[in-house]
Amino acid sequence: MNFDNHPCFNESAHRSFGRVHLPVAPRCNVQCKFCNRKFDCVNESRPGVTSGILTPDQAMIYLEKVLARKKNIAVVGIAGPGDPFANSEETLDTLSRVRESYPEMILCVATNGLNLAPHVDALAALRVSHVTVTVNAVDPAVGARIYAWVRHDRRVMRAEAGAGILLANQTAAIQKLKERGITVKINSIIIPGINDDHIPAVAESVAGMGVDILNCVPYYPNRGSAFEALEEPSREMVDRIRDAAGKYVKQMRHCTRCRADAAGLLGEAPSRALMDTLKACEALPPPATAREKPVGRTRVAVASMEGVLVNQHLGEASKLLIYGKKDGIVTLIEARKTPPKGGGFQRWTAMADTLSDCGTLLVSGIGETPRLALVESGLDILEIEGLIEDAVQAVFTGQSLKHLIKRNLAACGAGCQGTGMGCG
Repeated sequence: MNFDNHPCFNESAHRSFGRVHLPVAPRCNVQCKFCNRKFDCVNESRPGVTSGILTPDQAMIYLEKVLARKKNIAVVGIAGPGDPFANSEETLDTLSRVRESYPEMILCVATNGLNLAPHVDALAALRVSHVTVTVNAVDPAVGARIYAWVRHDRRVMRAEAGAGILLANQTAAIQKLKERGITVKINSIIIPGINDDHIPAVAESVAGMGVDILNCVPYYPNRGSAFEALEEPSREMVDRIRDAAGKYVKQMRHCTRCRADAAGLLGEAPSRALMDTLKACEALPPPATAREKPVGRTRVAVASMEGVLVNQHLGEASKLLIYGKKDGIVTLIEARKTPPKGGGFQRWTAMADTLSDCGTLLVSGIGETPRLALVESGLDILEIEGLIEDAVQAVFTGQSLKHLIKRNLAACGAGCQGTGMGCG
């Protein structure tokens, strides 16, 4: 294993050695105002974009196919499209499988750092040698302008309180990484008018933590994000900031703002063939030995207007039908009221608590905000249309629901296409 072959950490390696990102981490625990995660957007190359989400089983099949096509892959990483440690089980499971199957592969992760510290020892045990932590501010007042909310220990925090806990956790994680000899890169997003004058302070602070390299990443305008009206920083601004930050810590200057499913050399155009391969792997059924849901999450929640079909948008549901097994037979257990409208994000965290015994939620539609909250709580969410009886039986028996999945095609950046009744 030659650690110098990591193309993101060593500029001289990026024209010879490639990387592959395995998109096994869909959930996120921080909402950045510059971020708008999208799926299957083949014309964009930026963080947060992927053609699909893979389970650890599917990821290993996909990796084998990538390595057969791309002979120069030196690094396997996990970089989203959410945060690896908002999906810690999937992340560590995947990394463990890669280490077992490809013992000489360089392993890395890219994270916001909020939930990183508890998993540093596991990363070290797996010989994960490179970790990237995104630190956009070292002053909670600046961070409050960047983050809409931070979800930690089942609590949603906003403004300086959220930015403060994020910074504290990032600092603890970075220190722990360096104590274990792991190479650390810091990503700082240059957001004009928000933190561009603050980046040198970030550089000075992280240099004091002993980080190895800093990547000042120019903000990429994303339709649908809170910062969509901001312009991308100029080349002159980026160079000026990198020069100022370079007084404190080594600079990465060859970043290409990789997709969450990037494969190949840095800067290489996304491969249509590999995107199709990823989608094909995503459609693979789970293995017969797939692990069951955690104990206690044995029920299925359904949004339905009349109790026969899965045909209701979650935001419009005043109640959810709860199905479970009774004497070995799948049956309707109860109709459970949903939290009242108008509570904003707190409505969805309350709903997550209401559905704490459910492993799967079946709906005909769902907005991005409730999806984030409910997926983070451990729910699998399927947007489908069809008979409740067929769908619930399929969930309990592990059969494919692919034929029922609702697929709405929308332009990039389009939001939730519900019925207009709102998700508040």
